[in-house]
Amino acid sequence: MNVSAADWTLAWLWLAVIASGLYHGINPGMGWPLAVSAGLMQRSSRALVAALGPLAIGHLLAMLLVILPFALLVALVDWQRPIRISASLLVICFGLYRLIDRRHPKALARIPPTQLGLWSFAVAIAHGAALMLVPIYLGLCREADADTGHAAARALIDVNLTMAVLVSIVHASAMIAAGGCLAWLVYRYLGLKFVSRSWFNLDTVWAASLVLVGAVALAFGLEA
Repeated sequence: MNVSAADWTLAWLWLAVIASGLYHGINPGMGWPLAVSAGLMQRSSRALVAALGPLAIGHLLAMLLVILPFALLVALVDWQRPIRISASLLVICFGLYRLIDRRHPKALARIPPTQLGLWSFAVAIAHGAALMLVPIYLGLCREADADTGHAAARALIDVNLTMAVLVSIVHASAMIAAGGCLAWLVYRYLGLKFVSRSWFNLDTVWAASLVLVGAVALAFGLEA
């Protein structure tokens, strides 16, 4: 069975969706230490697992909030290339901004950590977690559009909305799986000393990865 270049591209794009979710989940800034804290305070592993639910929902809603507008825009077939290029430049600019300005948004400090869903949603937006996913999503839409032969605008909107929801769900599932596993290991075996000793600042890596994702997407967009 021969595998075409388009099939390989599609597979790599979905792998990028999952990999970015795992990356977000491992990052302490996305909230897994709060799940550990809930488990330790209530002395219950069930509390830890329960805390993962709001974190996942908040992250998923943040992904949808950012991706859904692009799902409507890519239905404008004649403007897809400019949209992809603009989205790539937006991701690069946000990454550069995060490299220059390391301060955390003050609004996040006003959200109590007990409101896990709202906190997860806000931190994903503020750190550009959803924005990182946009170029990958647009690449998947390009593959999907090639298969449908650019049907009517309404059909394209339906396809892209479905893709937006699917990408968000897959990404959020990978994110909470990685974060949940790490939270469980810390709670069950490694303890708080591991958190204090292994805690490292991922802000620079996070911002640099935004620039990298945007640059790669821009290169593909210019070639399209």
